[in-house]
Parts: sequence; structure tokens; C-alpha cells
Amino acid sequence: MPELPEVETVRRGLEPAMVGKRIALADVRRPNLRWPFPDGMADRLTGARIERLRRRSKYILCDLDTGETLLIHLGMSGRMLIAPPNAENGRDMLGQFHHLHPAPEKHDHVVLDMEDGTRITFNDARRFGAMDLFATELGETHKLLAVLGPEPLGNGFDEAYFKAALKGKNTPIKSALLDQRIVSGLGNIYVCEALWRTGISPLCKAGGISGKRIASLVPAIRQVLAEAIESGGSSLKDYRQTDGELGYFQHSFAVYGREGEACKTPDCAGNIKRVVQSGRSSFFCNTCQR
Repeated sequence: MPELPEVETVRRGLEPAMVGKRIALADVRRPNLRWPFPDGMADRLTGARIERLRRRSKYILCDLDTGETLLIHLGMSGRMLIAPPNAENGRDMLGQFHHLHPAPEKHDHVVLDMEDGTRITFNDARRFGAMDLFATELGETHKLLAVLGPEPLGNGFDEAYFKAALKGKNTPIKSALLDQRIVSGLGNIYVCEALWRTGISPLCKAGGISGKRIASLVPAIRQVLAEAIESGGSSLKDYRQTDGELGYFQHSFAVYGREGEACKTPDCAGNIKRVVQSGRSSFFCNTCQR
């Protein structure tokens, strides 16, 4: 499932194609994805102008001039695709936008034709993604957003907060970092990478790690996320950027997916191990990660 860097990459790709532009026609081509779409979603989106595109955790939020926000969750296989207008067709007339693109394909579930002829398509073969539409002013109370902890790249995630959040926790640090109530947006890949950078084993009990080592995780998490965003995310299985290109941070993995290979820590003779924690694979070096 796409993690914070992948979702942020998609948001940045969508921004120039959507912000400041009006949705000329919204075509909602099925009643639901993971959950039912809100009532009248196509009509509520048609004619709306997109004022701002934000990310919260693993969700993309489109603030509209109607006072509503469109929430987009990519799920396991969801993709947001951008098709530019065909300059050879008369795209200046709003009534002609539907002639500029081929008919939607089988897994193109929501299609947004923008006023300039650009088409934004939500494609999701497995249908584990989701969309919702709610009053912008009530966003912090939305059931998917209200439970989220601070953003790992934001000011609310600092050494003092992190130490307090982990104090007394008997769960493994890997599980604690995946808990979206503690810190939002982190997933399996980048937690494994951040723990390797700090020499902390994913098996350590969160509440038993020293304050100094916990503090070291804050910049490590930020650094690995920033590097992944710069690389366009990690392309595993279905993930693609909005232009269809692959991200390439997977070529920089130190531990994730490298079971049996040599550890990349200088002067470390260990190999990467894999264990299963809460149904997910954890990759780490049990020689230099303690």
C-alpha cells in the first residue's frame, strides 16, 4: 500500500493539473470502491473549483470552492492518472471536453474532466481505494482523520512528543511506529529503513528504548521520507506516479526486501534478516541493530 512518500508524490503531480481549475464534469462510474461513494458525488463535484490540494497522512485532500473537501485514498492499487488535453481538438469550449479523450477503461472508476480539457482518472483494479466528500470546516472530525497522530514531517512531531508518546509502551517499536495514532503516514518500508539508520531493532519494546535513541529516530524518519519523496517514492507492485512513471527509491533500500544480503552498515559483517510482526515482514540486521 502506498505510504506517505508515494501519496505526497501523487499530490505534487496532481497539483498543477487541478489547483485553481474547475471540474467541468465528474463521472462517477460505479456506486462504491472500498466504501460507498457519498450521495450525489458527481453532481457535487461538477462545476466546483479546486482551491487547494493537501495531504494528511496517506490521504489526498482537495478543498473545493463549494466549501467541501474531496478525500482520496489510493488503497493497495489505486492510481491517479493525468491525461493532458488534445490541442488539435477544440478544447476551448466546455461542451467539447468529452471528445478529447478515449472512453474510460474497465478500472477507471472516477473521471474528472477539468475545464481546460485535462482529464484526471482514479483507476483502481482491486477497488481497495476510497473517496469521500465532506464539509471542509469539519475535516478534523472526519472519522478517517480525527484519529491521526502528527505528521512526521511537521512541527508537531518532535523529540519531546515522541518520547512522551512511547513512554511505557510494551509493544515493539516497529508496531508503535506503524500506529497511525502515534505518528501518521508511516508504513512498513520506511519504518524498516529508519530503524536501520538508527541501529534500533524492530523487536525492541518501544517503552524500553533510551531517550537518546528515541530522539535519534525523529531526524532519521524525516530524512528517509524526504529522500523517498525526492525519488518519487518506491514502486512496488501497483504504485505509479501520476505520469505513469515508476518511483525509484527502492534502489536505495538498505534493508527492506534484502533478506539474506549483506548489511550496508560500514564494518558490519551481518546479513539482513526477515521476521514477521503482526502479519508484516520486518527486515533488519540483527548484528548492528539492537
